[in-house]
Amino acid sequence: MSDGFDNPAEPVELPITDVLDLHSFPPAEVPELVRDYLDAAWEAGFRSLRIIHGRGIGAQRRTVRTLLERDPRVLSFGDAPAGAGGWGATCVELGAAPGDA
Repeated sequence: MSDGFDNPAEPVELPITDVLDLHSFPPAEVPELVRDYLDAAWEAGFRSLRIIHGRGIGAQRRTVRTLLERDPRVLSFGDAPAGAGGWGATCVELGAAPGDA
């Protein structure tokens, strides 16, 4: 009899949108997750993104922004507007891909 949890380590594929919420991920996974998300969002054609890291003590925010500073596709980033998370989220603008109109 199966309890529905036969393979709990199997990865779950989530649809790529312009928002990534990091609340449900362990902090140790955040750097790789954010890099993978930037790759997938870029490939999907998103150029304006919002990464929700929460307010807390600012550790996730620093991790996210350090990664963004190092990514050559990132044109700019900053706090989200108050209604979109304020300093608990970071809005990101990516540059156009070669060949984009």
